[in-house]
Amino acid sequence: MTGALQRAGCKIIHSSQPDRAPFIVAFETATGERMGIIAYAFLATRTLTKNRPPDECSFQIKYGSKDTYAEENSHELWQDPLGMFTTLLVGIDPERGYCISADPVIHSPTKFFIRLEFKDEHIALSADRGWYAWQRVKRATPLDAPRVETLVGCNKEHFLDLVRFERAARGLDPGNRLILAEGHVYSLPTSKVPRGTDGSPSLHLAESHPLVSQFALSSEEILDLIAGARRLKMAVRGWVAEEHLRSTLLKVPGITHCERLDEEGGPDLKISFCDGPLLTVECKNVARESDRHGLPKIDFQRTRAAKGNPCSRYYAPTDFDIVAACLHGVTSDWSFRYALPGRLPPHKSCVGRIASNLRVDKTWAADPIEMVRLIYAARGVSV
Repeated sequence: MTGALQRAGCKIIHSSQPDRAPFIVAFETATGERMGIIAYAFLATRTLTKNRPPDECSFQIKYGSKDTYAEENSHELWQDPLGMFTTLLVGIDPERGYCISADPVIHSPTKFFIRLEFKDEHIALSADRGWYAWQRVKRATPLDAPRVETLVGCNKEHFLDLVRFERAARGLDPGNRLILAEGHVYSLPTSKVPRGTDGSPSLHLAESHPLVSQFALSSEEILDLIAGARRLKMAVRGWVAEEHLRSTLLKVPGITHCERLDEEGGPDLKISFCDGPLLTVECKNVARESDRHGLPKIDFQRTRAAKGNPCSRYYAPTDFDIVAACLHGVTSDWSFRYALPGRLPPHKSCVGRIASNLRVDKTWAADPIEMVRLIYAARGVSV
C-alpha cells in the first residue's frame, strides 16, 4: 500500500508497524492534500476449497487465532467520525499487483475467519483495465442488511484512486456504490462545463440564477462542485430522475395535476388524472447492471431501518400508490416503467413488506395511466 502511494507521487508521513492491525498510513499527495487510511488488509489468494468453484480466489478476514475469539467473534470496523481517515477493507495480492475492496460499512460488525470470494474474470478485468466494479450476492445476511454488495478491483497504479473512492462512497447503498465506482474517472473534479459563446442566452440565465449569488460561485464552478463531490452527485441523480418523471407525467394526456413532494421518507410526487383523487408516486433508479436475464434491477429499500425494527427498512404496499422505475441506468435515456406496489413480490421474511430486490419485467407498464385506471377502478372512482 505504501509503495503504491509513493508511486502515485505521495509522501508517506506515518506508517504503522506491519505487525499491528489495522494498518494506519498518513500521507501527502503530490498536490499537497493530506490524507490517511485505516486499512483492514488481508492477503488475496487462491485456496482450493471443497464444494467451491475452481475459478475462485478469496481473502480471509482474520487476525490472530480462532481461540482468541472463541467467546466473542463480532468486530466493529472503525470509522473516523471526523472523516480525516478513510477505512478500507481490502484483499491484496502483492505478487500479481491487484487489490479488491469491499464496503467496510456493510461489513461492520464482521466475524473473523470468514472468506470473501471473487472470480478469476474479476481479477483479470481489474488488472487489465486498472479499475473494475461488480456486484456479489451475500449469503446469510441480516434482515436489515443489503443482500448484494459492490466490490471494486484495481491495480497498484490506481490505489490512490481507490482511497479517494472509498472516502466518497462511505455510507452509499450497493447500487449507488456501483454507479459511483463505474463513473469514478468522470466524477473527478477535472472536467469543465463547456463554455457558451459570449452573450449566450442560456449562459446568461445560468449566471443570473439565485444560487450563483447565494453561493458566490459561477454556474461552472457549481457544476464542477457537483461533478467532483461523488456522494452529492448521487443525491442529485435521484432528484434529476424525479424531475424527469414529473416532466414526463405532465405530458401524459389526462394528467391534470403533478407536483414534486419534499417530505423526508415520503413519496416523491403527487398526481391526479382528469381531476380525480390525488395519487402518490415513488421514483426509483434501476441499477447499472441487469440480472442474468437482462432485466433491470431495483434495490427497493430505505437507507436505514428504525431502531429495534429491522423490517421498517422495507416498503409497505400502502406507502404510496404507484412505483416508477427510472431506466436511465441501463438505457441512458430518461424513460420509466410503472407498477402497483400491491402487485410487487412480498418480502420473504417481513410480513406486509415489499421485497427489496425487484426486477422490472413485462408486468411493469410503459403507460402510467394503466396504473391510474386500475387504482381508480378499485376505489370505485369514475373519471
